[in-house]
Amino acid sequence: QVQLVESGGGSVQPGGSLRLSCVASGFPFSADGMSWVRQTAGKGLEWVSTISSGGGSATYTDSVRGRFTISRDNAMNTLYLQMNSLKSEDTGVYYCANYGRRARGQGTQVTVSS
Repeated sequence: QVQLVESGGGSVQPGGSLRLSCVASGFPFSADGMSWVRQTAGKGLEWVSTISSGGGSATYTDSVRGRFTISRDNAMNTLYLQMNSLKSEDTGVYYCANYGRRARGQGTQVTVSS
């Protein structure tokens, strides 16, 4: 079955950086677009970013564009989210998601606080 396992969350000060990872299994990872979504106190469940199956195309929600970078390693079945210049409003639980297969991981907590 489809499994998505996130890691890399933690607590950082405003302006700091984190790199999230998501290891996928149970489906042909390189064939599917993949996304990151987050659950925050202020906005509920929010789409963050999507990357195409080959990694050549990526889109971002306005609030993270220029600060976050989505990437993938198809040889390692792994999705990444590099988060720089973090703000308090980025605090939340981050999930990797495969919309086509209606799958989402268990999430990893990101806390941005001074």
